[in-house]
Amino acid sequence: MSELDLLIPRTHIAYFSMEIALAPEIHTYGGGLGVLAGDTARSCADLELPVVFVTLLSRSGYLRQEIDPDGRQIDGPDPWDPGRWVEPLGAKIAVRIEGREVWVRPWLYLLEGGTGFQVPVVLLDTELDENAAGDRELTDRLYGGDEAYRLKQEIVLGIGGFRLLRALGFEIHTYHLNEGHSALLTIDLLKRHRLMPEMVRPDDCVYDAPKVREYCVFTTHTPVEAGHDRFPYPLVERLLGNVIEIDQLRILAGEDCLNMTRLALNLSGYVNGVAERHAETALRMFPGFRVRAITNGVHAPTWTCPSFARLFQANFPEWQHEPEVLVRADQLPDDAVWDAHVAAKRELLDRVAEVCAVRLDPELPLLGFARRMTGYKRPELLFADLDRLRRIARRTPFQIVMAGKAHPRDGEGKRLIERLHAHLRELAGAVPAVFLPNYDMALARRLVAGVDVWLNTPLPPLEASGTSGMKAALNGVLNFSVLDGWWLEAWIEGRTGWAIGDGRSGGHEHDARDLYDKLENVILPRYHGDRAGWIWMMKEAISKIACYFNSQRMMRRYASEAYLR
Repeated sequence: MSELDLLIPRTHIAYFSMEIALAPEIHTYGGGLGVLAGDTARSCADLELPVVFVTLLSRSGYLRQEIDPDGRQIDGPDPWDPGRWVEPLGAKIAVRIEGREVWVRPWLYLLEGGTGFQVPVVLLDTELDENAAGDRELTDRLYGGDEAYRLKQEIVLGIGGFRLLRALGFEIHTYHLNEGHSALLTIDLLKRHRLMPEMVRPDDCVYDAPKVREYCVFTTHTPVEAGHDRFPYPLVERLLGNVIEIDQLRILAGEDCLNMTRLALNLSGYVNGVAERHAETALRMFPGFRVRAITNGVHAPTWTCPSFARLFQANFPEWQHEPEVLVRADQLPDDAVWDAHVAAKRELLDRVAEVCAVRLDPELPLLGFARRMTGYKRPELLFADLDRLRRIARRTPFQIVMAGKAHPRDGEGKRLIERLHAHLRELAGAVPAVFLPNYDMALARRLVAGVDVWLNTPLPPLEASGTSGMKAALNGVLNFSVLDGWWLEAWIEGRTGWAIGDGRSGGHEHDARDLYDKLENVILPRYHGDRAGWIWMMKEAISKIACYFNSQRMMRRYASEAYLR
C-alpha cells in the first residue's frame, strides 16, 4: 500500500489553487497567491488537517526575469524538472475541450509537517502522448497564453482536478476555492444535484445551487476589477460545448460573460476576504453576498531566518507549532535580537554583492521594497522627489534594495521596472541602491529578514492583504506602509512600525510627503541615534505581529469557521 493510499481515507477537504509555492526549486507559483497556498499547505501539515491540495504542474514555471543594461525586463521560461521532486500517479481522466478529449494525469508531492503528518499535493499535467500538441502545453506556463489558453487551463484545474480526486478515491466533503480560477469544478457538482422538473419554474436555475453551496468555500483575493477572470460566452460555448447549458451558466456566473468570481460567489456557502478592509471592499464590489474576513498569515518556520529561528528555539521551543508564544518576544535580550538581525543582514548583503557586484554598508539603514511590479503597488512613490531624497541622505544616510517581476503582458509593470532603474541611476553617488532580478521564494526569504525597514506603498483600498510585511516582522524588520490590507490591523504607530498617509485619500502627493517627512524626521534619526529604541520596536513588532499574523492561526479559523459548517 502506497503512502497516498493511507492518506486518501482520512482526507475530506480539497484546496484548489492555480499556483502553489512548495519550494524554491519547484516553479509552480508566480507571486503572493501561490506563496499563501504554500503556507496554507505547510500549516495544514503542521496542524494535521485532512486536506489535499490541487494545482497545475506548470512545467515551464511563471517567469524567469533578466534585466538588460537599460533596466528593461527580459521574459523567459523558468522550467523545472518534475522527475526530481514529484511522483507520477497511475490515474488519468479526460475533460472535453473544443469537442475533443484532453487527458490529464496527476503527479504527487507529499508535504510533511512538524509532527510527521503528510499532506498530499496533486499537480495536474497534460503533457501526454494521447493529447494533441496544443493540449500538451496547457499545463506548461503559469498564467501564460491568451484568453482561450487561460480558460482551458481553468477547465483543467477545476473540472479536471475535481474528476481526478474522484478517480484517485478521495471522498471530498469541502472544496476550498483559492480565488476564482477553479470555479468550474462547481459544474460537476451542479450536474450531480439537478432539481426535479416539477420544482423548477421557467427561467429558474434547474440545479440545486443551495446543495452545491454546502460543499464550497471561496476565498477572494482581488480588490482590483481587472483581476477577476471573465470569459465571453461564445468562447465558453466553443471550449466547453454542452457540458452545461449556457442559459444556466448565465444565471450563476453573469449575464454578459462568464465571471469566475461571480460563479464562485453564487455557489459557495462560505465566502471570505483576506483582511478586514478587503472584506469591506469585496462587499462593495459584489453587493448582496455575505463576505467574512479571515486575515492572511504566514508560515513562521518557513519565513523566519536561521539566526532568529535559533533565538526563538532557545527561548520558546514550541514556537513553530504555536507561534502565539512569540507574544513574549518583547522579553528577549536586546543584544541577542540585534545579533540575529545583523546575521540576517549580512546574508542579504552578501547576496547583493554576488548578484549586483555592489557592496552595501552593513552599518547604514536598508530600506526594502519587493513585490509584483504593477501600477497600483506604486513602486515609484519613494522616488516622487529625488532632490529631497538626496537631501535626506546627506543628513542621515540610507540604502535601498528592490526586487519584483512584471507579468509578461503587463506593459505598465515593465515600464515601471525600467523607470525604477532610471531613478536608481539618478541617485547614484547619493543613495546606494540596487535592484535584484528574478524575485522568487529564495530571494524573498533573504530580503524580508535582511532589510531594516520594509516599505509598502499600494494605492488604497487596492491591497487585498499583503503578507510580505508579516514575514518581515517575524524577523524583527519594521514595516513602513500605507494603511491598507493587513497593516490596518497590525499598525501601532511608533511601536510595530509606521503608517504612510491616512489610508483613505490615497493621494500621491500627500502620501509621498508623509513618506518623506517620517523617513527624514522619525525613522532614520531613530536608527542612527537611538539603537535601544530601534531594538525595542523590533521586539514589539515580533511580539505583536508574529504571534497573530501567522498561518497556524489562519488555518485554525478556516477549520472551525469554514470547514466545519
